[in-house]
Amino acid sequence: MTAIAPPLPPYPTACGLLRDKSVVITAAAGTGIGFAVARRAAEEGARLLISDFHERRLGEAAARLEAETGHRPATFVCDVTREGDVQGLRDAAHATFGAVDVLINNAGLGGEAAVVDMTDEQWSRVLDVTLTSVFRMTRAFLPDMYARNAGILVNNASVLGWRAQAGQAHYAAAKAGVMAFTRCAAIEAARHNVRINAVAPSIAMHPFLAKVTTPEALEKLAAQEAFGRPAEVWEVANVMLFLASDLSSYMTGETLSVSSQRA
Repeated sequence: MTAIAPPLPPYPTACGLLRDKSVVITAAAGTGIGFAVARRAAEEGARLLISDFHERRLGEAAARLEAETGHRPATFVCDVTREGDVQGLRDAAHATFGAVDVLINNAGLGGEAAVVDMTDEQWSRVLDVTLTSVFRMTRAFLPDMYARNAGILVNNASVLGWRAQAGQAHYAAAKAGVMAFTRCAAIEAARHNVRINAVAPSIAMHPFLAKVTTPEALEKLAAQEAFGRPAEVWEVANVMLFLASDLSSYMTGETLSVSSQRA
């Protein structure tokens, strides 16, 4: 008998998880997890500033968020690999909100290359966008949070930080680094009442992923999931919002896996 995949769950009903919280989200343009968490945050009552390095797509994302949620976010063009841009984003956030309650580090860059074929540039680029950017952003925003004795950071990692996949050595190393950075930074931040956690999605389907991954690879990855399907991007966003909310008040230094993979 052929197994029937469970139906998709209904899109969540907002319940004010982030009401009046100021939230900054990196890499929020496009159709991926960044945009999904921006939309969910707006639906949950947050005041938003979204950033991306692509100015046109950032403007389109802001317009789409306004159309879908009734709230237009502030925007700032930022390349998270450039320290000047990161400082500019921090200053823009403080000018917009006065103080930032939540920072969501979503920027990341993938790719596929065997270790024997991987160039220094491929390795360095993925590490810079995916791991070093989290350090830069955290370093920029923590001092104000420390001064206020309040703040929350949520980092986007990946199950590849734990698991092996051919062709992903650079990306997996970067995401494992995000997890380790999250743990260590959280211990430093705890004495200042600042919480830092991460999510580790397995596979979340969106149009950009479909462009850069073969259908065969996507089918294989989806087949490994217990539900036989990829996550919807908003399902990952829900977990990020949980970590950004007071519901996770005792959690810090943790990485939550957002997957349905078999043990």
